Amino acid sequence: MDWQVEYYNKENGDIPVYDFLSSLETKMRAKAYHEIELLEKHGPELREPYVKPVKGEKYKGLFELRVKFASDITRIFYFTYRQKTFVLLHGFTKKTEKTPLRELDRALRYKEDYERRCDNE
Repeated sequence: MDWQVEYYNKENGDIPVYDFLSSLETKMRAKAYHEIELLEKHGPELREPYVKPVKGEKYKGLFELRVKFASDITRIFYFTYRQKTFVLLHGFTKKTEKTPLRELDRALRYKEDYERRCDNE
């Protein structure tokens, strides 16, 4: 059975990953959606170069979906929530070798917010 992918919603209704995907050029967007489908199909069996865990104890449980098209590189952060569900948090276009801390911290904030709100339902 395939895994399920959910998109994180902020309390104001904004969906950061959807906004990010909508901002991409057509071919990169298609590639990103294809890799999201791979994640749904293969679940945690999907490995590099498609996915990679984020390093550091602070970010434990966060993963990045790694999308590359030509010379453009994007990352979509996600985590596993309960059984067979991935939650896509937000994405960004990678322009430097190292992932900016502000992007990692944003993903962590979104993850904590999602868990807090879903656990209280």
